[in-house]
Amino acid sequence: MPKTLLEKIVFTVVMAAIMVYGMIVYNVALATGGVTNATFGMALHEMPIMVPVAFVLEFFVVEKLATALAFTFMRPTDRPQFITYAISLMIVCIMCPVMSLVATVLFKEPSFGTWVHTFGCNFPMALCWQMFYCGPLSRFIFRAIFRRGGQNAQ
Repeated sequence: MPKTLLEKIVFTVVMAAIMVYGMIVYNVALATGGVTNATFGMALHEMPIMVPVAFVLEFFVVEKLATALAFTFMRPTDRPQFITYAISLMIVCIMCPVMSLVATVLFKEPSFGTWVHTFGCNFPMALCWQMFYCGPLSRFIFRAIFRRGGQNAQ
């Protein structure tokens, strides 16, 4: 996992870009009634707005808060992969409502009900996307970019 400031920045950019793109594709599919080839291109239009928002939130606020929350039920002596899963879970629990609020304000008819609906639809997808695809892929890309001498990052 990231150890230097540069590594943390690169990892967060990769994670934010993959996570945001997947969630935008999902939301475009919900809005248009299904997934077509055009859905993937349409999702690219929101990326310049949502990726920087996700990066700033994650890098400056959420990562520290999620780590603190994860260690309320994890111990430093627990297996590193389970600690990673716990932190990822907490990140989704924080980022999903916040990013749903941002998307509601920017791209929908802003109201409390719309935000609750957006968050409710997004949370199960965000959790599965993060835990099963985005997180492992981001860590794989990170390890490919930042190879450690003799061993890969955990």
